[in-house]
Amino acid sequence: MTSLAAGTRSAPSIPSWVLGAGGVAILFLLLEVVPRVGLVDARYLPPVSEMLAALVSALGTGAFWIAVGETVLTWSIGLAIALVAGVVLGVVIGSSAFLREFTASTIEFLRPVPSVALIPVAVLLLGTGMASTLLLVVYASFWQVLIQVLAGVQDVDPVASDTARSYRFRRVTEVRTVVWPTTLPYAMTGLRLAASVALILTVTGELLISFDGIGGLFETARQSGNVPVMYAYVIVTGILGLLVNVLARFAERRLLFWHPSIRGEALS
Repeated sequence: MTSLAAGTRSAPSIPSWVLGAGGVAILFLLLEVVPRVGLVDARYLPPVSEMLAALVSALGTGAFWIAVGETVLTWSIGLAIALVAGVVLGVVIGSSAFLREFTASTIEFLRPVPSVALIPVAVLLLGTGMASTLLLVVYASFWQVLIQVLAGVQDVDPVASDTARSYRFRRVTEVRTVVWPTTLPYAMTGLRLAASVALILTVTGELLISFDGIGGLFETARQSGNVPVMYAYVIVTGILGLLVNVLARFAERRLLFWHPSIRGEALS
């Protein structure tokens, strides 16, 4: 009986961060070995040790940190605008059957348009400064939030909505007490998706339009033929993406501590 109980005892699980770190270590090992054994030309894909050495050198320069600050500022402003606009319009449109039908075709028409296709329009209207990059960031991120919020409003329990109306709740009170608690998990999913998309479009805009931030440093390194430095900025972008995801998950756990999915995650 004891052996049977011991056999059914589950093995200790490996922490997710350990698995993630192991995956990164294997990737870096491959990037180190592949150019050294001649599978790719080291002139175009240098060993990861050279990339990391270039990154360490960049960390000691003021230009690097200024560029990081510019990228983070553009990302945060664009994401904030997209989040507010997506939540407000999502709640307003989702709460009205007429508005949902009226805007459905427009949303489906505009949503697939890639943000990079708007670069000529952004440059013509706003020039080559940060404003053009912000336009791309807001446009791409807005749809991530809007679609999720619309789905959240649609998921509101009709019985709860009817009860609120029967008690003659004011519209603001109904949104706050009935609509928003159901919609918030969807909005947080939209925020997590939008945060990553916003970072991608921030770096893309800097690379192709403003030549500021990390994207600008990347383009400068590419034009000068400094390949290890160029890849170092790719690594920086990946690190920023990881931090963005961690912050979004942290915000989700803090705001949705009451939600069954988060409580179950904490218990497990």
